[in-house]
Amino acid sequence: MIHELPNLPYALDALEPYLSKKTFEFHYGKHHQAYVTNLNNLIVGTKFENASLDTIVKEAEGGIFNNGAQIWNHTFYFLQFSSSPKLTPTGDLAKAIDVTFGSLPEFKEQFNKACATLFGSGWAWLAKSTDGKLEIIQESNAGNPLRRGYTPLLTCDVWEHAYYLDQQNRRPDYIQAFWNVVDWKVIEGRF
Repeated sequence: MIHELPNLPYALDALEPYLSKKTFEFHYGKHHQAYVTNLNNLIVGTKFENASLDTIVKEAEGGIFNNGAQIWNHTFYFLQFSSSPKLTPTGDLAKAIDVTFGSLPEFKEQFNKACATLFGSGWAWLAKSTDGKLEIIQESNAGNPLRRGYTPLLTCDVWEHAYYLDQQNRRPDYIQAFWNVVDWKVIEGRF
């Protein structure tokens, strides 16, 4: 199976001023593309040659896992954004957030802390456990909650390439900008 860079449902400059076109040119156009190219080269002749990304994330190790998971994570990340996002959840997801975290502002505070305090590079996730409970999970490097049997709902990429061109080393500024483009309609669909 040949893996491809997915098309974005918006233009590279559509999320400005929060995420710049220049960041997308590097983050999506170069980093994400490099993971696709690397994975396609690495899987030739392996048991993962015809595997889906979900299978690779759940079962692979080493370079195949790292590149496959980074494709999965980045695709998931980029597809949760919109230039005209629904800025608050409603329905069952809103209720679950209130039950688990107390309120949307309290959830965001905890999620922001998970993003800001993740040492080095990785991802912060909102995920649903196998028993249906919401959890905030920090994953280093290419980590993904799928490996634990969780359903990912929302993620924030805290690798520096996600924000360095726009905010340099100011990860908290990036985290605040992130909330302006997250489309809760997408997250509700994943819930």
